[in-house]
Amino acid sequence: MKYLYPLKLSYITKSPLWGGRRLLDGWGMRAEADTVGEAWMLSVRAKEMSVIQNGELAGKTMRQYIDEFGPSVIGTAYAGGDFPLLIKLIDACDKLSVQVHPNDDYAARVENDRGKTEMWYIVEADEGAEIIYGLKDGMSAEEFRSAVREGKLADTMHHCPVHAGETYFIPSGMLHAIGAGILIAEIQQNCDLTYRVYDYERRGADGSLRELHVDKALDVTVPFTEDEVNAIRYEGGAVSEQTLSHCRYFKTDKLTVSAPTALTVDERSFAFLLCLDGNGTITANGDNFNVARADGYYLPAGLGEVVLAGDMTVLVARMG
Repeated sequence: MKYLYPLKLSYITKSPLWGGRRLLDGWGMRAEADTVGEAWMLSVRAKEMSVIQNGELAGKTMRQYIDEFGPSVIGTAYAGGDFPLLIKLIDACDKLSVQVHPNDDYAARVENDRGKTEMWYIVEADEGAEIIYGLKDGMSAEEFRSAVREGKLADTMHHCPVHAGETYFIPSGMLHAIGAGILIAEIQQNCDLTYRVYDYERRGADGSLRELHVDKALDVTVPFTEDEVNAIRYEGGAVSEQTLSHCRYFKTDKLTVSAPTALTVDERSFAFLLCLDGNGTITANGDNFNVARADGYYLPAGLGEVVLAGDMTVLVARMG
């Protein structure tokens, strides 16, 4: 079937004020702006749409592809509605805002949207780089609310040093922020809904202070324990050494390919392959597809067995 082959996708770049040049200088990406903060590697959204780059379907958007060939190319686990996942590379030259995302119930009730649970894989990190990862141990939701109201947010946040190769899982409701000097791969629910709690008094392009959403953030912030985070991170079941997360929304594996490695893409879910380092090939149905750093391939549900070969590190994300 002509539509079941690895689809190399375009990326969409964005240039927020905290973005840097790693993706341009080190990864060979192209953009009209001088800096890039985000490259959306898999996006099926009205204003940010991935486009197929290879084969006889080249030039079709992912929306056109799905509309033409049906939801089976997403997978039987797809429940309808918006496409389930959004996958990005994020280069934080400066620190991002302190923020939180709502869960599905709150987002549906208040925003007519879905919630946002996400996972970060640290691709590169400068020495001394850190993230804000939840609240300090033992802090209650009420203590957090009081501290924010009193202008003492800094007293509530857990600062966590990070290094390349680490994974951080951020369930909806967890306070978080990416620090300066970090490049991450982000796997998330297909939602761009963010409640900013603090943004370092930064101003947008129009000179105005960027909008905060403190009241909503206070509604949804949860003081997770490490055990609670891990229970959500691995709620999907059995875990192998290569599995970085397996929650209800997505499953992400990290594969280090040095010898031919088989990968099965069954009818349940598509897989998205993002190459973080090196180069190699994907072989599917007797055809070879070249893969290099910064390439993203959509492997349609039902594609069957594919073989990865070469010398490369990839993330493979699917529906949970």
